[in-house]
Amino acid sequence: MSSSTSMDLLFALLLLASPVALAKSSPSVPAIFTFGDSIFDAGNNHFNKNCTAQADFPPYGSSFFHRPTGRFTNGRTVADFISQFLGLPLQKPYMELQIRISNGTIKRFPSNGVNFASAGSGLLLDTNKAMGVTPIQTQLQQFQTLVEQNQLEKSTIQESLFLLESGSNDIFNYFLPFETPTLTPDDYVNAMLTQVNKTIDQIYKLGARRIALFSLGPVGCVPARALLPNAPTDKCFGKMNVMAKKFNRGLEDIVNIIPTKYPGAIAVFGAMYGITHRFQTFPARYGFSDVSNACCGDGKLGGLMQCGREGYKICNNSNEFMFWDFYHPTERTYHLMSKALWNGKKNQIRPFNLMALATNMTF
Repeated sequence: MSSSTSMDLLFALLLLASPVALAKSSPSVPAIFTFGDSIFDAGNNHFNKNCTAQADFPPYGSSFFHRPTGRFTNGRTVADFISQFLGLPLQKPYMELQIRISNGTIKRFPSNGVNFASAGSGLLLDTNKAMGVTPIQTQLQQFQTLVEQNQLEKSTIQESLFLLESGSNDIFNYFLPFETPTLTPDDYVNAMLTQVNKTIDQIYKLGARRIALFSLGPVGCVPARALLPNAPTDKCFGKMNVMAKKFNRGLEDIVNIIPTKYPGAIAVFGAMYGITHRFQTFPARYGFSDVSNACCGDGKLGGLMQCGREGYKICNNSNEFMFWDFYHPTERTYHLMSKALWNGKKNQIRPFNLMALATNMTF
């Protein structure tokens, strides 16, 4: 066995180890604030009655919560697992908390953070606007309002973890057949990166100091590409992945300059593309029997129908599938990703992992 194969095997075994193995040395993170899309959405869209991008019906949530929660998977998301690694209760969706405060069932926002993410949203304002999703700009306004109204403790914010993941929907939508893009792929990606810079600027001004930016995965490999007339189904959609990789390079450049540009801030780059690509390249090492098709859906790749819609089909063992539905990973995939982000090496998250970010402000 070659040394590289041995290392891969060792890494796989570490990933599959019990969460107890992810020992943490007194993390000082009191809360998590999460912004982004369906990779993180804990149910905001469910509480937004004007939104048509929903996962609030069975069999979503069936493997862990045993009921739909509005999460676009069969259980927990990356944000949920990171909360658990930190020993925090799972963050509630902002929209749910707003409703509960307005009807008097709770008096204030919880101390463990807030989830602002909205499935279907993007970095660009127009992405899935017609579906009533909450764009990143509005998510930031929601957070800013809470800070300005002193609904959140300033000292808590400075010690909290800020998670940001967005852009997959922007890139997928670039290839939709309904209208011709007005920007070149490069200009489109640059417009996305401009918004990332604005986002970092805004959360820093509001007190964010520990920031984790997660790259896009191989968007061109999602089963929903079967919906696109020009996308291949026997392999990933290369043009889409080229855009994702270009965005990821720009995102890492942004992460690298954060400590210089924003005094007192530290940031990490979660290399989701590489983590996911390894699952696809060596599926058996990670316990996957299928890294192409959706466990739940219908049609080619299981990508022509959303999971749970009338006539859907579901696999026998979701743990063996990388994809849960036409866009999103299974809970088990998210668990493996989360472990790589929590205590992984530099090829998975850099310049250090989330456990280091959570336990020490000086590096």
